[in-house]
Amino acid sequence: MRSKRLIYLGVVIVVIGLLGIPAHKLARKHVNYMTAVEDHPLMCTSCHLHMPNSGLIYKAVNKTYLSPFNLAISPDGNKLYVVAQESSALLVVDNQTGEVTDRIAVGKQPHTVIVSRDGKVAFVSNQWADNVYKIDLTSAKVIDTLKTGNGPAGLVLSKDEKFLYVVDSYSNQVSVIDVKRKTEKKRLVAGNNPTGVALSPSGDLVYVTSRRVLPRPYRTPITTEMTVIDAVKQRVKERKMFRDAYVMENVAFTPTGDMAVATLIRPKNLIPSIQVEEGFMMTHGFGIIEPGENGKIIQLLTDEPNAYYSDPFDVVISPNGKRAYISSSGVDMIQVLDLDRVRKLIAESTPEELHNYSNNRGISSRYVLKRISTGANPKGLVLSPDGKYLYVAERLDDKIAVINTATLETEKQIDLGGPRKITVARKGRRLFNNSGRTFQNQYGCYTCHPDAGEDGLVYNMAGVGMGRNVTNTQTLRDIGDIPPYKWNGHNQSVYKQDGMRFSTFLTRTEPFNYDDLDALASYIMTRIKNPPNLMYNPTGELTATQKRGEKIFFRTHTNCGKEIPYKSRCYVCHPPPDFTDKLPENVGSLSETDDSIPFDTPQLNNLYNASPYLHDGRALSLEEIWTKYDPGDRHGITSDMTKDQLNDLVQFLKSLRDAQYYSKYYSDEYKPLLKELYKNHYFQDKNQHNHK
Repeated sequence: MRSKRLIYLGVVIVVIGLLGIPAHKLARKHVNYMTAVEDHPLMCTSCHLHMPNSGLIYKAVNKTYLSPFNLAISPDGNKLYVVAQESSALLVVDNQTGEVTDRIAVGKQPHTVIVSRDGKVAFVSNQWADNVYKIDLTSAKVIDTLKTGNGPAGLVLSKDEKFLYVVDSYSNQVSVIDVKRKTEKKRLVAGNNPTGVALSPSGDLVYVTSRRVLPRPYRTPITTEMTVIDAVKQRVKERKMFRDAYVMENVAFTPTGDMAVATLIRPKNLIPSIQVEEGFMMTHGFGIIEPGENGKIIQLLTDEPNAYYSDPFDVVISPNGKRAYISSSGVDMIQVLDLDRVRKLIAESTPEELHNYSNNRGISSRYVLKRISTGANPKGLVLSPDGKYLYVAERLDDKIAVINTATLETEKQIDLGGPRKITVARKGRRLFNNSGRTFQNQYGCYTCHPDAGEDGLVYNMAGVGMGRNVTNTQTLRDIGDIPPYKWNGHNQSVYKQDGMRFSTFLTRTEPFNYDDLDALASYIMTRIKNPPNLMYNPTGELTATQKRGEKIFFRTHTNCGKEIPYKSRCYVCHPPPDFTDKLPENVGSLSETDDSIPFDTPQLNNLYNASPYLHDGRALSLEEIWTKYDPGDRHGITSDMTKDQLNDLVQFLKSLRDAQYYSKYYSDEYKPLLKELYKNHYFQDKNQHNHK
């Protein structure tokens, strides 16, 4: 009996061994294909354990961190109020003990917190909920919810604290809230993707920063707006333009009001990206705005000839107006600026010299006093009321750094109590937000993908031909299920996209090691979500206009009753839930400088805030796709549409939400069409061919 068991066991081992050899070869072939290299030690668990973006496995291997983003301080300096963005909470920290004494639940994706002068009330903007919470700090409870525009971010109270100015980052507006009446008095038009805001010391002006550039003619230099609001008349007074700069995250005034200082980046996107090797692809610094209509607008760099300090985020100014502190979040540093030296430089320089200084990486030695290392991804800053301490939100460390402004040294870190374990995806998020893998730290993933979206710029990645095949930056939100990647679809996985290709065409340095690449891929594939489309589709119930547009999107016949060819129907190339068939198509959008190739069909989720459009950013609006850049009805059949029908279609496209929504629900009216689509022989064959 024992011998028979041994025989059976031997047979099983032999069978497993025989099957294991071809199985191992197949697995190796699959890994080689997905990673585009032949030596990646990728395990099955690397993908199947760390790549799911929902479900039990996703919950088991991931953790919810705090991710402190912005912070405020009580008037007496005894308490810190910290926005824990990932946990949707406001943390109250005892400044003496470093203990978190209260945790107040706030809305989804909170952005900014400010405190009233008497220290009794706080306001928190909830960017993914379109509201601001008013919080009684004595009871640590939310006492009011103030409705805003879309994507509330930066906050500031008027000098008399009767009005709250809320920057609506997604709808490009500023909501003026009557605090006593709890109502929105008016909305003012701001720049493109505004986020930061500051009140002048006199209380008569409100400055609002913008991150994205203004619409401009195709392939021309960029301009970003600083909106100036008259706080007395509550209307826009002026729109100051920063040329050749963007991603202006925040702004602060000196106590005397002799200047405002804003963070910014100066991209060189009109030159081939090979220029990164010459040290001139992305530069980082700050803008100076002098008061008055004739006040100068000056841009200065914080970079050095052989070192860059990427992704400047927040700026605060000392009570005596002599120093500015900037968080350079891409290199985990605080930069300390001597503002008296800046003033001297401006006073001694001609306009021509100041213009040249905006590209001079050696000039920073004249005013950068010191650079102070911090924890991972420093974001929001706040000074103690007496200016003796600087508090830094170390977002990806779940800590607050405390810096002595006399010694310019970090005295301690306040641990906010986030999870101790660093998951694979959390490690990937740190890599995503750090520029350490780029030549001389010029930029990180975040630089071109702020908030993991896209910056709205067009780049030449300097492949075969210089100046050819320019491409519009694509979003990284919810891309886990929609390979291939790149506009040409040549990258079958995030591993290839961010592996050899990333180092060859973007960073010009050694590629990520395999553990880091696994982590970065895990973060991009699983943790980056689309914000809710609260502007055009807050509930899932379409308006009458959007429903008419939906009918056009799913139509099978033209206005005159002619059947639309299968491939020319909108829904065939853009089926829900991701609104892409993941296939290459030629819709007649090639330019004279493009190679003759089809383009990977892009997803349409949250399309409303992703301008410009087409592969090279030629179309500044959705309307232009079909009115200017659709020769011969190659991008769908649209020439028979009336103006009203095109407007309806555009409104429907703007209503599209995240893929998770459409994976659970879609209109019963169009389910038969989608069922037919997914069974269609042409669709299946092309998908199989595309993923061989």
